[in-house]
Parts: sequence; C-alpha cells; structure tokens
Amino acid sequence: MSINAPKTLFEKVWSQHLVKDETPQTPAILYIDLHLIHEVTTPQAFTLLREKKLPVRRPDLTLGTMDHSTPTTPVRSFKDLAVVGESAANQVVRMQENCKDFGLQLYGFESENRGIVHVIGPELGATQPGKTIVCGDSHTSTHGAFGALAFGIGTTEVGHVLATQCLLQRKPKTLAIEVGGTLGRGVSAKDVILAIIGQIGVDGGTGHVIEYRGAAIEAMGMDARMTVCNMSIEAGARAGMIAPDDTTFTYLKGRPRAPAGTEWNDAVVRWKALRSDPGAAYDRTISIDGTGLSPMVTFGTNPGMVIPVNDPVPDSGSDPSFRKALNYMQIAPGKPLSQCPVDVVFVGSCTNSRISDLQQAADIMRGQKVAKGVRMLVVPGSQQIKKEAEALGLDRIFVESGAEWRESGCSMCLGMNGDTVPSGQLSVSTSNRNFEGRQGIGARTILASPMTAAASAIAGKVTDPRPYLLDS
Repeated sequence: MSINAPKTLFEKVWSQHLVKDETPQTPAILYIDLHLIHEVTTPQAFTLLREKKLPVRRPDLTLGTMDHSTPTTPVRSFKDLAVVGESAANQVVRMQENCKDFGLQLYGFESENRGIVHVIGPELGATQPGKTIVCGDSHTSTHGAFGALAFGIGTTEVGHVLATQCLLQRKPKTLAIEVGGTLGRGVSAKDVILAIIGQIGVDGGTGHVIEYRGAAIEAMGMDARMTVCNMSIEAGARAGMIAPDDTTFTYLKGRPRAPAGTEWNDAVVRWKALRSDPGAAYDRTISIDGTGLSPMVTFGTNPGMVIPVNDPVPDSGSDPSFRKALNYMQIAPGKPLSQCPVDVVFVGSCTNSRISDLQQAADIMRGQKVAKGVRMLVVPGSQQIKKEAEALGLDRIFVESGAEWRESGCSMCLGMNGDTVPSGQLSVSTSNRNFEGRQGIGARTILASPMTAAASAIAGKVTDPRPYLLDS
C-alpha cells in the first residue's frame, strides 16, 4: 500500500503500532497500549514470568479484575468462594497473589470498580480510540466499539505481552459491514449482530477485522456498539471496530482514566482522524438493511443458527450436524420457538449487562411477574452499573417481578462460577455463546436480546418483546 493511499480505520491503528512488519516467515510485532487481565487465563503466564525471572514490562499499562470464576452472591471472606468450587476459588486467590507480587492494579472484591473485564475497561476510560488492547478472553473485541484494535489472546500470548508489551500477529484482512436504515421498536444491537452472524455464518469473518458502518450503527449509543463488536468473534472475525465520533467522546469525557484538560482536547483531535478515509479499500463489503430486522433468537448450538423470533425453525434436510443440534436442543423443525417452554432466563454477560441493557429489560418487566416455574437472574456487568441501576430503581422492578438481582460478574454466561443451568433445562440468555454445555452440563441455550429475554421470562416461553413495549 502506498503511504498516501486512503486507509481504513484498522489500517491506521495497525500502522501506528507496528514495531516490525511481518515477513513470509514471521508475524508482525505490534506494540500494546493496554493489557487487561483476569483470573482464568493468567496463572500459567505468571508462572512463566517467575520461571524466567522476568518482571512485567509495563505495570502501568496492565489492569486486572476478577470476573469469570467469582460468585455473584456477596463475598465477605474466602468461605464465600466455596459456591464456585475449589478450582475457581483457587484462581481467585492466585490472581490476588500474582497482582500483589508483580505490582499490578487489581480491581478485587473490595473495589467499587470491580466487574467484567470488558465492562470496566470502557467504564474507567482506559479503553480509548486508536489504542491496541489485548486480554486473555475472546470477547476483547468489545473494545473495538471505541475505534480501538482489540484482540483476544491465548495464555502463552498473555505471558508474552506481560514480559514485552508486544504481540506477534499476522495482519488480518478487512471486512466492512454496512448496516443502513433505522431499527424498529423492540429491535436492538443484539438483534443486529445476531442477524449479521446469521447472514455471513460463524466463519464469515475468519481472517478479517470487521468495521461496522452505516446509519443504524451511527445511531447507536456506546453500550449498543459494544454489544455489536463483542460478538464479532462469533462471526469468526479477529476483531470488530467502529469509528469514534461525538457519541464516543461524550461517553469517555470525565472518566477516571480518560485524558483531561488540554490533553483531552489534543486526544479528541487525534481521535477524529481515525475514521476510514474516503475511497479506502476493504477486502470485502457486506450491506444489511436494519429497517427490516426483527428480534432474533438462536435455535441451535452455534450463534449462526438464528431466526426472527416468530419464524418457524428451518429444516436442514440431510445435514447431520444440523439435525444433531436440533436433537440436543429438543426443538422440532417447522415450528416457531414460541411453542418452547422456558426454564431459565439470564440477563447479563459482557454482551448485555450495561445500564441500557438493564433498562431495556426493566421496561418490559415493570408491573409484570416472572412466569411460574421460571428462574430469572439479572446480573449487572460491574459494581458501578449495579450502583447506578439501584439508584434508578431497576433492582426493585426486577425483584418485585420475581427475578434474582445479583452482584457483578460473568455469571451464567459460562458454567464455572456457581451460576449454571441444570441439565436439560432451556435458557433464554443475553450472553454470546450457545454451544452444548456452555451454561452447564446438558444445558440448552437460546441467545436473545435483553428485551426478548425479559418478555420470555414473563410469558414462560420464547416470546416477541414488541407487544409488551406497545402496552408499556
């Protein structure tokens, strides 16, 4: 590419952080601006540092929290960790020890800023446009909503970044997804990204960084943009990005780790230059009409098996893997999911646990009751969001409806912290993955938006949220 050629958002951030370009034999070396760590993917990395007698290269660019293995019931002592099991409890204890030994900031149980790693990074203002961000978690793509280039990395790479503040990476291709039009009432960012994955497939973004564009994306708030970028990984992409704009700047201004004073003004000037240049070329471009989208729900065992909420489940014909997925889900083709009774509803996860997500669910739940026999968990993404929701009275709406209101954490998104779906039961979940056993051994998961999840909790079956909105 010519130095004067128009560049995409991705190419701008990539080139600004390139320490050494890739060759046919070796990947590129990228400098990393922010390394987010949590208790699950760090123990081996810290063990490696100790064995090699290496310090953390940039403690000031490393932030830790505990979220995956932590209970969402109050933790007052180590005894309270028993609910998550011995292995998960040990991960929590080791995280505290490792951060203390290596001089790293940890937002632990005593911190009012504790929460899911991909929630607190933006909340603190540590996530910023143009940064390179990594974390030992696949949903690091969330931070791309700010115009950052954010990768999920493996445990070995976590150790590498801790030691060098650099990452080895092959340069991905670019995929522009244009979402035009205006979203209808009851249709959210979660429905947009599920519809995208349904169209391009779970491998449609493989080898690419996706840039989300178009009127429907630009109209979204930051919480919604984070939802879209969060599930880029479910489309097979390496990362997802959205160009920063006034919505981004308004969100970041005044946050603890955001620039302030003249530094803020200088930062905004830099950030405004991060939009893709007119005429910049992408390897692929896909267009979707947001106006025609409906609330979406999954029906199988990967996020690409998705349909509008009122449509019948399709028939695969002779595809054995498709048939296996329907058998696992105990779902028959040709019938709508509205005929499926729901056992559990989960509102939370790094995809849908922010304040606007909770408000959307509460708008549905206000004055309603959770159906008999249905268990509903509402888990805020951080302690700050929990505090804000309680100040708005959202917790009372949920509790009075019969839902459980919890402490922050990853919770029922994955079955490793005491919050699980019993075997055979059907869960409508605002999380990001519906693989076999994701929410517990034998659990069956339907992915949906907070509005659809709340409506399903009330009806006791998979339900279109729009009638509840019309009545509100």
